[in-house]
Amino acid sequence: MIFAVSGKITRKDDDKTRPYDEGWVSIPMQRRLMKKTVLIFGVISGVLSSAMMLATVPFVRGGHTGYTLGYTAIVLSFLLVYFGIRSYRDNVGNGQITFGKGFAIGILITLISCVFYVVTWEVVYFNFLHGFMDSYFAHMIDKAKASGASAAAIQAKIAQINQSKQQYENPLINAAYTFIEPFPVGLLITLISAGVLRKKAPLPVSA
Repeated sequence: MIFAVSGKITRKDDDKTRPYDEGWVSIPMQRRLMKKTVLIFGVISGVLSSAMMLATVPFVRGGHTGYTLGYTAIVLSFLLVYFGIRSYRDNVGNGQITFGKGFAIGILITLISCVFYVVTWEVVYFNFLHGFMDSYFAHMIDKAKASGASAAAIQAKIAQINQSKQQYENPLINAAYTFIEPFPVGLLITLISAGVLRKKAPLPVSA
């Protein structure tokens, strides 16, 4: 049976075939909104990670406390992954999102944030803090000497440390080392957030 209301033709069972008509979003629109969500939350996360990196760099020289502060800042910046996935689910997905979609959004936010993190460190290190890691490599050498290993093993370890020090002066290798600092944290938070926030569409109610 078909009803005509105010010049618009509707079917009697339309409300059953599309129960979320008010929240329905076309596929192309979903993609555009996904890109927008990723960019907004990725940039915010990136700006936060860069700002907190700059704030915690002076403490890194202090040893374990500095590294704890650094990774705490990284975790805080990646909380935007959770909020980005939730925002897409609630505002675009009509309260529904699959694990795969949530993971895709989260990992893209993570990658954007990591790019900010890497670029910030490259600029700061090569322009203002060149040689910043010298104390770290010196500490590693002292640790190798105090390890109690044989002289040959100690010399091999020192040679390996010096090689790493030289490689760190290469911007590409430096960027790779820097990237793997935050990325595993972002990946873990993405997996957790995608799993926690996933929500399937309810099964249709039989008449």
